[in-house]
Amino acid sequence: MDDIREQWLLLVSTPFYFIIIGIELLLTHLQHKKAYTLKDTAANVYLMLLNAGIDLIFRVVSLTILQYFFIHAVIQWQKGFAYWLILLLGEDFLYYWLHRFDHEIRFFWATHVTHHSSEKFNFTVGFRSSVFQPLYRFIYFIPLAFFGFKPIDIALIYSATQIWGIFVHTELINKMGWMEYIFVTPSHHRVHHGSNPKYLDKNMGMFLIIWDKLFGTFQKELSVEEYQPIHYGLTKNLENPNAINIVFHEWKAIAKDVFQKNITIKQRMQYLFGPPGWSHDGSRLTSEELRQKEIEK
Repeated sequence: MDDIREQWLLLVSTPFYFIIIGIELLLTHLQHKKAYTLKDTAANVYLMLLNAGIDLIFRVVSLTILQYFFIHAVIQWQKGFAYWLILLLGEDFLYYWLHRFDHEIRFFWATHVTHHSSEKFNFTVGFRSSVFQPLYRFIYFIPLAFFGFKPIDIALIYSATQIWGIFVHTELINKMGWMEYIFVTPSHHRVHHGSNPKYLDKNMGMFLIIWDKLFGTFQKELSVEEYQPIHYGLTKNLENPNAINIVFHEWKAIAKDVFQKNITIKQRMQYLFGPPGWSHDGSRLTSEELRQKEIEK
């Protein structure tokens, strides 16, 4: 029954994706905006398929581990409104930290960087997955299983919030009124994908924006009069985003940094587990350093 619910969610959401992508394609074409390119969209589909393949292959392992903690759970729940509400809040809270660490620890950024490597921002970018994230994502949800939430329900809620996560990848929707105070909206997520210093590593939530406001990572989208236009992509975009480089470029850069000569073990560890952009000689800058530099100008 639980598997059927997740399959039903997939069947219902897939036509919805095609509809909203089609509408966005039509409207941006009529507005003479270059929101899509064939090469970028093909890369989005390619990365989605890689991620889905790894997720499918590894699902037995991840669900088995979660099931172990569920069997030894410290709380037993009766399924009802409270069960699903707390599971939603718990899953979204833990995803916030997963996403935040993906941005703040270079080892994990090397996986997540694929999602940010597009210089476009449209619904298909939502499918531009962090290819290897399924290999470790489930670890963050172990507390949910240990507190009595069924692994398959955790997967179901994650899939449901992912649908919302696709929806927020668009420039067509402006501000959404009262929803801006509670939920992650397209405006919030445009900020998240911006490579402008003020916008780097902001708005990490998937479904609720309240975590960002609580933990100091919130940044509202500013008008052109208040700040510069949003530039999507990386602080240094890929010169050759081919099928291999788009997935492994940051891993190659890490290896080059870690194994360079005349640096200490501590510095090697910083290149691996420190923030992206950290350098022992100041030749590159972290997000915070880029922000500070912009303020000082």
